[in-house]
Amino acid sequence: MPILHQFDYIFAIAMMFAFLDAWNIGANDVANSFATSVSSRSLTMRQAMIIASVMEFGGAVGVGARVADTIRTKILSTKAFEQEPTILMLGMTCALVGSSAFMTVATRYGLPVSTTHSIMGGVLGAGIASLGPEGVNWGWRGVPQVFAAWAIAPGIAGIFASIIFLITKYGVLKSKNPVRNAFISVPFYFAFTTGILTMLIVWKGAASASAAVKTWGAGQYIGVIFGVGIGCGTLSAIFILPYLHRKLNLSDWQLVWYDAFKGPALLYRGEVPPNPNGEQALVKDYYKGHKTREQLDRDGREIVAAPIDVETNTPLSKEAEAGARSSGDVSESTTNSVAPVEVRIGPWYQPGNLFQILKKAFMHGVDVDVIAEQKKKSILVGNLEEMHAKAAHYDNKAEHTYSMLQILTAATAAFAHGANDVSNAVGPLAAVYFIWSTGKIASKSPVPVWILCYGGAAIVIGLWTYGYNIMRNLGNRLTLHSPSRGFSMELGAACTVVMATRLALPVSTTQCIVGATVGVGLCNGELKSINWRMVLWIYGGWIITLPCTGIISGCLMGIILNAPQWGNAL
Repeated sequence: MPILHQFDYIFAIAMMFAFLDAWNIGANDVANSFATSVSSRSLTMRQAMIIASVMEFGGAVGVGARVADTIRTKILSTKAFEQEPTILMLGMTCALVGSSAFMTVATRYGLPVSTTHSIMGGVLGAGIASLGPEGVNWGWRGVPQVFAAWAIAPGIAGIFASIIFLITKYGVLKSKNPVRNAFISVPFYFAFTTGILTMLIVWKGAASASAAVKTWGAGQYIGVIFGVGIGCGTLSAIFILPYLHRKLNLSDWQLVWYDAFKGPALLYRGEVPPNPNGEQALVKDYYKGHKTREQLDRDGREIVAAPIDVETNTPLSKEAEAGARSSGDVSESTTNSVAPVEVRIGPWYQPGNLFQILKKAFMHGVDVDVIAEQKKKSILVGNLEEMHAKAAHYDNKAEHTYSMLQILTAATAAFAHGANDVSNAVGPLAAVYFIWSTGKIASKSPVPVWILCYGGAAIVIGLWTYGYNIMRNLGNRLTLHSPSRGFSMELGAACTVVMATRLALPVSTTQCIVGATVGVGLCNGELKSINWRMVLWIYGGWIITLPCTGIISGCLMGIILNAPQWGNAL
């Protein structure tokens, strides 16, 4: 039973805003992590949602921190609140309000911001309002980490990602036989990728690891990392390479995805029979809709050579040319543009109608064509065709091999993200719950499983309902994406997080993936192959995160602490 029943309302408010904060983690943080996979066409929107949901929720509940720092960012000391634990309870609630309010606005306007820095700003504002500036840790482990992260995280991630992509570009994609070289590289990349991601889970998830794991020495860590890497590399050579050989080299149209489990048996499957449906592309076009420089120039010449209006001696516009066609010549896009009208019979509260309404509210984001949305013009988006034309197109079959690697990096990084970053939302809630139920303060607050499930569910709901908004503002709007590029971006970001975890450097996964995207974009050899307006917009969002959340939280905390009361108005 809770000790502080008189503050039930504070706990209820903390529950609501912790849910909103976790919802924004899903709609913002998780969405920007999967924007590369969706933008490069390695995953469809639905596939990305399913993988992210399973891995994020599994990471949060399965290995999420059972014990979290009461003030995770170490910018305040719990000792200052020992005499008044309810003030800390109120402060954590105000921090959640400030963080979730800013995150909601940022998500609405497509700003990928750091949830870690958002909650840090909320705690900072509440701390200054209750203790004054002297109560804040202004040393390296405190506020300066945020400012350092603006340069450290994107810079290091960009370097790692560009190195990985340049090796892939010149060793595989630009070689005389890119598909063969891609096959050779697959086991090595699988080994390296799984080794890096094992480091990410083992080291970054150390807070939630068992007591036995925490006592491991360097030799045991190295053994596990190399064991997993070599094992996965070997398995990829045994099972994935024969599958890719049948699909890419032999154009086996009868293959289904689970045939990969047959491994070497696929090599003895025999000749591929003729396809009764004729020649069909077995591999999706990863560059569909993205024109090369030559294609743009050719389109320009076609416009110049357009039909002439004999009366005005001027070229016909596309609209006029289309109007000159016969009325029976209707384009496919016109016939397919009419969406079916959903008809509901009876009042909205009937079970069938209510189910349809809830389904549309929860699932409408899955049907959004993110790649098409990214092509829409806005203030921050210039001529995307010109920008994408400055990036080279590589062999489609070679790109396909990296789509499988990109799915691996996205899924494992989502698991590690769920294990760690769910604490941004549930850490303050766990502190509020602990104080509310015990009336005491601890430097570390136990996190009940139900709170982890609560936060994990909110993350998943946020991703499904509004994750598309962040995804459409990133990806191809920053630079051209393809599986080889997306894999390099995600692996570069993962390498940065691993290194920063061991060196205790302040980094954010959001800033890492944006920095990696810019780094890979620069490998095109053209500054104009990157949308610098969007990069500056994102940087601006990072800069205002901490002050905005701090002001909201601090003002709210100050007003409540200094509000007049009945019988004590003066």
